[in-house]
Amino acid sequence: MMSQKSVLLIPVENQVRELDAKLLLACIAARRGLPSIIGAKRELEARIANFPRGIYLAKSMLHGHSKFLKLARKLGHEITAWDEDSLVHLPAETYFSRRLSPVSIDCMSHLFAWGEDNAKLWRRYPDLPPGLPIHITGNPRNDLLRSEIQPYYEKEVSHIRETYGDFILINTNFNHVNAFSPIRNLFLPIDNPGEKPKFGRAARGMPREYAEGLRDLKQATFEHFQEMIPALEKAFPNTTIVVRPHQVENPEIYQQITSGCERVHVINEGNVVLWLMACKVLIHNGCTTSVEAFAMGVPTVSYRATTNDDYDYGFYRLPNMLSHECFNFEELRQTLKNILSGELGVGNGGERQALIDHYLAAQKGPLACERIIDVLEKAATDLPNLPGPPPGDHLQ
Repeated sequence: MMSQKSVLLIPVENQVRELDAKLLLACIAARRGLPSIIGAKRELEARIANFPRGIYLAKSMLHGHSKFLKLARKLGHEITAWDEDSLVHLPAETYFSRRLSPVSIDCMSHLFAWGEDNAKLWRRYPDLPPGLPIHITGNPRNDLLRSEIQPYYEKEVSHIRETYGDFILINTNFNHVNAFSPIRNLFLPIDNPGEKPKFGRAARGMPREYAEGLRDLKQATFEHFQEMIPALEKAFPNTTIVVRPHQVENPEIYQQITSGCERVHVINEGNVVLWLMACKVLIHNGCTTSVEAFAMGVPTVSYRATTNDDYDYGFYRLPNMLSHECFNFEELRQTLKNILSGELGVGNGGERQALIDHYLAAQKGPLACERIIDVLEKAATDLPNLPGPPPGDHLQ
């Protein structure tokens, strides 16, 4: 138990994806005597000067966050971080350009990596401050995948199963070409035929050639998924299909497909862990959810009717290699038939296990939350002994 307590400041930006994991982190911190303030990221940032000196857990180190992080540091808070989007990540140079800011990372006192791959990526960053500790702890989100945590969801999972029965879960990630706002796509709509499209938000920091290739792959795959969904309903007349669009996607196209189907439901509610626990199989293409499914022992299928190995085994290497890969609808149909009948389970083999072990720490032993709190507990003990900010900084 610490002789002096400092507060842990935990921002939540995406409630569905982040809240449960961060509540677990706060509970484990409380057991160690470390109090937490958890709330909406925007609200915590707006009130940062009103909180007692503490440790702020940033969820990224983006360029746009540097001004706030500098202010929080100036007010005497210690800043630590992980990156919510570094488990499945872009090539290093593009990742650095999009996800890391020299100013933001210079504010950090500790970094928490998903696994060895994430740590190696950060170590290659040219502007990594010398001596900045990188702890390979795993992420609180992967604690939710562990068997000892899953009973927490059993009541909700039972309700899903009672409602939908045996179902195929389709997780989409076409936010690069089907975002709810066009500005979030890789490219903005053009006004005139033949015009060269301008970058959208999703392409910032990418070489144009890379962004164009990713757009072409995503658009073709998106169209294949639109054809696949109603075809699956016909191929499996006794099985429900649940489509879960990416949170940034426009769901309208899926709702249009559903209008002509009897057993296809478009749903994007609750933590994905609930749906993975309840489903029989997951279909995706390069989706992080397949990594979570593999860790939980849920069969996953990557539907790759259009391929480009530069992306499929580059950006999307981890989720695709952990899955059964199908390259046309008949392969998909037969693979799903084998899974639903119990003849085929989760992809196995030493190569797949070695791969996930390299990317994802804390699959067994102490939880990722416990490993993170081990570090923060010492930092919180030391913080009250550090010099505080000048009084004038609180008035600015």
